Amino acid sequence: MLRNDDDHQLVAKAVAALRDAMLAGDGATLQAMTMDQLTYGHSNSRLEDKAGFVGSLDGKNAFKALDLSDHAIQVVGDVAIARHTFDCVNNLADGKTSTAHIKVLQVWTKVDGSWKLLARQASPLPA
Repeated sequence: MLRNDDDHQLVAKAVAALRDAMLAGDGATLQAMTMDQLTYGHSNSRLEDKAGFVGSLDGKNAFKALDLSDHAIQVVGDVAIARHTFDCVNNLADGKTSTAHIKVLQVWTKVDGSWKLLARQASPLPA
């Protein structure tokens, strides 16, 4: 059995790997890293299921840049809560870009020794 510190590091690696897969538009990795029951909440309250989340990024260059900071991770048994600040530059369909500076909460669960994303909710930062 892994110590909590080991799980904390593995969750941090999973958060970073999810970020990398989102930036790369790597649908296969996004598919593998998320639970079938995924609920993915955006800062504008729009919700996606796993198919919507993966489909919106798979094979696409959705992000010009994507950085995560201010990490906080708490592991409770086979569940982990990860919080961070999410800063990105989005590539829009018309060739323009937009930016986002939001807070994100992720809920991860350990399945067969691997951490998988179960839920994500974003919220605007206070003004």
